[in-house]
Amino acid sequence: MQRGRNKSVKKLAVEIGVPYESAHKILRNKLGEAKEWKLLGQEQDGSLLVNWLMESVDENERPEVQSFIGLYHQKKSSLKVLCTFNKYVNTIQASINHSQSLLGFVTKEKCSTTPDSEASNGKTNNSLLDMVYKVFILDIRLSEENREPQNLGLERSHQIMIQFLYRKKEQAATEKFLLFIHQESISLNQVHLREDGSYELESSGCLNTESMVRAFSWAQWDPINQSLYYIHYRKPQLSVEGEEPEEGREEELSPTLSCLQFHDDMPHETVLNIPLNLPQLPKTSSVPCGGYEDDPIPLRVHDCSLDLQVVCDPKGIVCICHHYLYQPVKPPITETRNLEESSNTVHFAYSVTLLHHGCVIHCVVPGILWSQARTMKPTFALYGDQHMVVYAPDLFTHLLDIGLAHEPCCHVLMSCTLPGIPSHTSHLVPLLQYSNTVTVDLPTLDLIQLTVTTGHLVETFKSDHSLENQLAILHYFLVHQGDLETVSELLMYVAEHPVELSVPQLLQEVIIGGAYASAQRNLPSDAMSLVALLPLSTITHVSELEVRVNRQSMSLTQETLWNTAMMLLSPQQRLVPYRVDMWTRLWDQLAKRTGKEQKPRFRPSLVADKLMVSLVCYQPEALSRSSTPLSPGTTLVGSGTLADLAAISGTRKGPGIDVLPFYEVESCTASKQEHVISVNLRELSMHLLKNSSKQSPMHVHVVATRYVAAQLEMSKQLCQLLCQCAAVDPHQEQERGFALIDQLDEERRYVLFTLLERFYFAVDSMAFPLPQGFTSFFTYLGYRTLSFSMFLQYLQRNVFELQVDVMKIIMADTEDTREGVKKKLRLLLFLPRSRAKRLLNQWSHPVSLMIRAREHALNILSGVEGTQARVHLSQKARTTHVSRRGLAAFPSADRLSPLDTFLDLLTAKGKIIVRLPYSFRLRAKVPKLELQPRIFSKV
Repeated sequence: MQRGRNKSVKKLAVEIGVPYESAHKILRNKLGEAKEWKLLGQEQDGSLLVNWLMESVDENERPEVQSFIGLYHQKKSSLKVLCTFNKYVNTIQASINHSQSLLGFVTKEKCSTTPDSEASNGKTNNSLLDMVYKVFILDIRLSEENREPQNLGLERSHQIMIQFLYRKKEQAATEKFLLFIHQESISLNQVHLREDGSYELESSGCLNTESMVRAFSWAQWDPINQSLYYIHYRKPQLSVEGEEPEEGREEELSPTLSCLQFHDDMPHETVLNIPLNLPQLPKTSSVPCGGYEDDPIPLRVHDCSLDLQVVCDPKGIVCICHHYLYQPVKPPITETRNLEESSNTVHFAYSVTLLHHGCVIHCVVPGILWSQARTMKPTFALYGDQHMVVYAPDLFTHLLDIGLAHEPCCHVLMSCTLPGIPSHTSHLVPLLQYSNTVTVDLPTLDLIQLTVTTGHLVETFKSDHSLENQLAILHYFLVHQGDLETVSELLMYVAEHPVELSVPQLLQEVIIGGAYASAQRNLPSDAMSLVALLPLSTITHVSELEVRVNRQSMSLTQETLWNTAMMLLSPQQRLVPYRVDMWTRLWDQLAKRTGKEQKPRFRPSLVADKLMVSLVCYQPEALSRSSTPLSPGTTLVGSGTLADLAAISGTRKGPGIDVLPFYEVESCTASKQEHVISVNLRELSMHLLKNSSKQSPMHVHVVATRYVAAQLEMSKQLCQLLCQCAAVDPHQEQERGFALIDQLDEERRYVLFTLLERFYFAVDSMAFPLPQGFTSFFTYLGYRTLSFSMFLQYLQRNVFELQVDVMKIIMADTEDTREGVKKKLRLLLFLPRSRAKRLLNQWSHPVSLMIRAREHALNILSGVEGTQARVHLSQKARTTHVSRRGLAAFPSADRLSPLDTFLDLLTAKGKIIVRLPYSFRLRAKVPKLELQPRIFSKV
């Protein structure tokens, strides 16, 4: 442990939260000053064991040094002196029992000779001959004058640590503690406390010593869950039963990570066994790198060749974090470093094994100078309920998505440090009594809070052009934070570069993540299990993620572990079967994620594929309004579409609510929006029913309804945000709809069209419903923005839809010049027959009359009757009512009555000729009727 900088009492009191008056009262010495503060340990209740020195001058002006061991309670805001030495004692670690009656601590001293216990076994290391570890126990119940530490008689050049166990029940007669001796053993010891206030110890050690682990290379104590993690080496199991190893070949030992779970009233048990793949395997028991780090928080026993840490949470989160350095065969050459400097660079890498998800995350940062990388240690700390912060000072900050809410898929990589952290920090560790985000720098004892601010993420989004990173940031604000204001700010930046290829996928992430978050908030608690089947993000699986910012590159890969549940003790195999603790929760998580219970999420692409087929046969003009049930008591009927969906999603229209720049109405008889909503509702309901056998159909209907309502609501919100990004605010504009488009200047019109084009592509490819009225608004906006030839190309590819309202305004806007008539005729060819006939009837132009006349004559002469049967002259005499045809002057039916009269006379004359004898027909001079074929040709 490195010594901290000299600190005054007042400075330290401010840093660790102790009132200055209390600290000065405890450390009262007018001639001295406390300095060289360092942490010795952290207990389950969050209390800290600290050590400090005080220098003073006696009456003869001779310097004196005193060493103190104290216990600091953050909740009580108190600092209690436990032990005082009248000389300098290098204490590296300490632990106190639950009743605060016994104190165990370890010292590290220089020794000129090798301890006999190690010299006899040949376990010496030349670099460590001058350092020796010793263990002491002190009875705190005695008065300060009578407190004398008792040496347990253990002296090793290998690292030694001590840790008391905790218990829920009060047992004043016995105390248990663990004793760690690196590469030698881990033992469980008992101390018997006497009624007279003393304790029973042997001269050579403790009573009732139990050896739990013999040789180990790494160990860590988890104070919250009473768990002991350790790495030991054992022979690997034979792949084939009965197969013997090859002769002359040494048996290789396989490193294994195991965990011992301690209980209050029962023996300990092994709950975890995981084979590891470590880069180095020590051949001897000597320290390979020549030194120890002496990490008291978290309590770890290891040498500097293996930097491993287990981060866990009682909810069932277990992460194995491994940091390492390596140099590739060909060193990386960056833009600012020459070949000589690059030869001194290494790859700074780490891996996080997520046992609760059955996967492992690897991250590599290449091109780091060896002088910088060898003294730098990353910090692994849980951040909130769903993330882990991996922080390397002056190098990077990573926000890993490792929570239990969903599978890990949206990781944020940032190549810059967090704001507000001093540059001299080197080793940050989280503290229990504050929160997971409050850390302490062990060399300096500075309290530093790891906070990933909104501004930091926004800056990363703008500076980093990696699509996966930007999607992960949007996912963080949408799903985990619910911050639509920041999402709007990010969309403002996206709108500044609307032609980027990544814009549609960013918009897809907004609608997918927003719909998921909205549906999750509005679901009842008994239907929350179905949330795991809803679409979550456009990032379904992280295979490889590369980020490069400010000439610094990073790569992240994620792999799936094979059969993770086999490494864990099942609930029925525990000492007390099915007792709920962290390991049973971890087992349940593995069963959900990697077992047979894992079900696939619903994919919007399936609905999009079916819509491509169904929309070909979709004829809005021939269908009437359908009824789509969304929730009990509400139906999607008529113009109540948006009202019903707003009622389901929990939103209402009213004053202050953002509105769209167009009128949310449809002029066609059956809305395409209804069709998309009904297909989504049907497909999602079927998916939920197939993959949720334990849920009732009512819960399935509620979840499907809420999600479909959230789809439409998120589609509307995204459209509103994009319109605001294009500086089109309906609250500030005087007009809406087509009139608004006419008022816009050319630049704003182009920006609005570009953004809405990306919006249309994103929503349509994800099979989300478009807001009512958007289709006509978008089509007319394209008509006013694009050239006519480009507009026709959009029509040919079914991007624009010529509804009745938009065709009316386009027909009225186009002049009846020669070019204008050609444009109108080209547009009419894209329309269905019935819709084109209605528009032709309303177009008062000779070309319209000629087209209708040709079609009408063609139908009559070819024997095809129209929608209204024609009445012949012979039938007119037999009817008593007034005929609608004949010589009536252009009645309002079809305005072709003179043509009908001519054709009727011509048909009657043809029938008379047919009835005459053949000889008479030869003598009769019938005038020859010459009809021009072009009259009946199609336009």
